Amino acid sequence: MISKDFFKQTRILDGGMGQELLARGMKPNSTLWSANAILDTNYHQLVLDTHLDFIKAGAEIIVTTTFATRQKRLKENNLLDKFEYLNQKAGEIAQAAKQKFPKTYIAGGLPPQNLTYEADDRDKGEIIENFNSQAKALNPYVDFFYFDVWSSIKEVKCGIEAVKEFKKPYLVGLHISEGTTLPSGEKIKEIKNIIDENALGVILSCVSPENFEKNLNELKSLKVPFGFKLNGFVTTKLQESYTSVFLGKKSNPNEILGKRQDLTPIKIQEIAKKFKDAGATILGGCCETSPSHIEAISRIK
Repeated sequence: MISKDFFKQTRILDGGMGQELLARGMKPNSTLWSANAILDTNYHQLVLDTHLDFIKAGAEIIVTTTFATRQKRLKENNLLDKFEYLNQKAGEIAQAAKQKFPKTYIAGGLPPQNLTYEADDRDKGEIIENFNSQAKALNPYVDFFYFDVWSSIKEVKCGIEAVKEFKKPYLVGLHISEGTTLPSGEKIKEIKNIIDENALGVILSCVSPENFEKNLNELKSLKVPFGFKLNGFVTTKLQESYTSVFLGKKSNPNEILGKRQDLTPIKIQEIAKKFKDAGATILGGCCETSPSHIEAISRIK
């Protein structure tokens, strides 16, 4: 079991699995994104190798490849009957990596259960059920749960309720596309009275370095371990809904959101050091960050 004080020291998270798998040759398959690498057994070794490369680069925590194995995404692809299998298989592959590097911790990635980069306005009971079902499938394989790229305080409330029965801690990953409010319109500080003693910390997830910096002081004010999973997209805020555009293109997300060329490993290292010096202890990458980025970040630990 992971210590509740684990992130009070500087820790290194992994990078962006989905985009890294595409960069390494995984073919896009409708809207399945990284789930295609779990569905297609030909990619299982690629998933394992990518986990291992992040660990070798310095990641102390790897996240299960489960961002697109949520019920909604699978239902869109007529694969809902594969829900338990895909989440469990992702857990098994992460465990295979841990067997080679036993000191590694596995975070059970729980993605937003409806749309990406948008607040979930569905019924609270439905959201809790969705989170609980995915957490239940992942629970045997993970050390803690990671609330991955969530866009509202409501989702956090639902997520905490959904994982309560598993008696494992959780790391909150909030998303802000631009500015200083969640896609729901809420402020980060509103989470302060929501999280409980099982919270390992709060990070901003799949955000640009510039946007993290805008919100650093508010994160710091929570008085819990904080940090980031930085992305390399040009933007996550489109005029249209990201999900609707993605559904139309069914391709690589960087064709929609763009890929920055300036965020080299050395640049990311400089940025991470600045944020670490400001108090961040949870350092990692998200979409478009590779093992070379994580290796550069790990050097400042």
